[in-house]
Amino acid sequence: MQLNHLGAKNCVTGSCHLMQIDQDKGSSDSRSDTSINILVDCGKAYGHDPELPFDRFPVQPAKIDYLFLTHAHIDHIGRVPELIDAGFRGDIICTHATKALLIPMLHDAMSFSGRDNKDIRRLEKIIDDLSWGFELYETFSLKKGITFKMSNAGHILGSCFILFEFPHHMINQSDSSSPDSGKYSGKYSDKYRVLFSGDLGCTDTPILPDPDPPESCDLLIMESTYGDRNHTDRKNRVAALKKLLRKALADNGIVYIPAFSLGRTQELIYELDRIGIKVPVFVDSPLGLKITQIYSSLENFWDKEAKDLKSKGDNPIDFKNLYAVEKYRDHKRLLDVKGPAIIIAGSGMCTGGRIVDHLKHGLDDPANDIFFVGYQSKGTPGRRMIEKKIPVKAEIHTLTGYSAHADQNMLLRWVNSMPNPPKEIHLVHGEPRAKHALAKKLIR
Repeated sequence: MQLNHLGAKNCVTGSCHLMQIDQDKGSSDSRSDTSINILVDCGKAYGHDPELPFDRFPVQPAKIDYLFLTHAHIDHIGRVPELIDAGFRGDIICTHATKALLIPMLHDAMSFSGRDNKDIRRLEKIIDDLSWGFELYETFSLKKGITFKMSNAGHILGSCFILFEFPHHMINQSDSSSPDSGKYSGKYSDKYRVLFSGDLGCTDTPILPDPDPPESCDLLIMESTYGDRNHTDRKNRVAALKKLLRKALADNGIVYIPAFSLGRTQELIYELDRIGIKVPVFVDSPLGLKITQIYSSLENFWDKEAKDLKSKGDNPIDFKNLYAVEKYRDHKRLLDVKGPAIIIAGSGMCTGGRIVDHLKHGLDDPANDIFFVGYQSKGTPGRRMIEKKIPVKAEIHTLTGYSAHADQNMLLRWVNSMPNPPKEIHLVHGEPRAKHALAKKLIR
């Protein structure tokens, strides 16, 4: 087996990893009867993060047998339409919840790509035909004795980590090219076990069950987004949000919250409801509203607290002062709204979407505030504002307790919860500083 990290090897966005299994070294056909090619995620890169052209992939997209999706964020699924245009026709495998979110997320992304409606509908049909939702915690078989099992990653609804098992005769050597591999000894079954973490979430996240503990494996491919830091006051984040909002809204300004449509928007709605917010809250994101409706329909995947609230008649992602802004003309009117008010809009890194109009309109007013509640990749407008490379008069706040990614301590606890340590670890989905810091902790 050969493992290639084709995206997010030394950065946070654009996740894409290829496993090539070739049992017949004499074959020149990388999709012969004895070869299998498995892609894990095919995401869009943001900011300065690199994106490898498909014609530079080790195998042609048409020769990829399976595409596994760990969750439905665009930096993990955003290049699926291009992959199909390049010839991919293998199976797309994900959880049931990710399957429900896949087409809405990609429809929105494609609508900003210059494609016409006919082409978008064509691709949506192909993606729907190729994609399959699978249950968590059950073992399923692929070709040649390869199996997989998905478990809850706690990052967003439907997110998973994936354990692959390969017959030992398929494994000659693993790719040890990563400078951030932690070396351990041990082999725990009659098969070679490879585990992809996907994006691991935090404990105590609204709506979502906590991440499951992982099984033992030989090779772990693990994210490292926050490998060099820990989130502060996560358990007290509702109280912290309430205090900060009270201060920010005291001068009757507007609080702008750039938020990803999938995951962060629903968490914010949930916690603003818990706070009992009295000022108007506008969700100015057609996709965010659509995803919120899908979240409501997937309550079987919610955590116990959210289910209990719903059973008592309190919809945890809806409240009295919450207003949906769907039509563009209403978005234009909202630009002139007077404070105090809260506006949640995409995109989360301010790279596009309706938040761009709001920030152009409100950044020069010192009565306004911007709350960043998610990771901002290098080179994105959000990161540049935080680094004071974009001059603004509005006050900027970074709330690390709202990250959807596990911090350093959570990542270490997750690895240490394995019954036995992995033989080898590849750290991906992190900037070099975060990877190196986490690697040092893992090697100790």
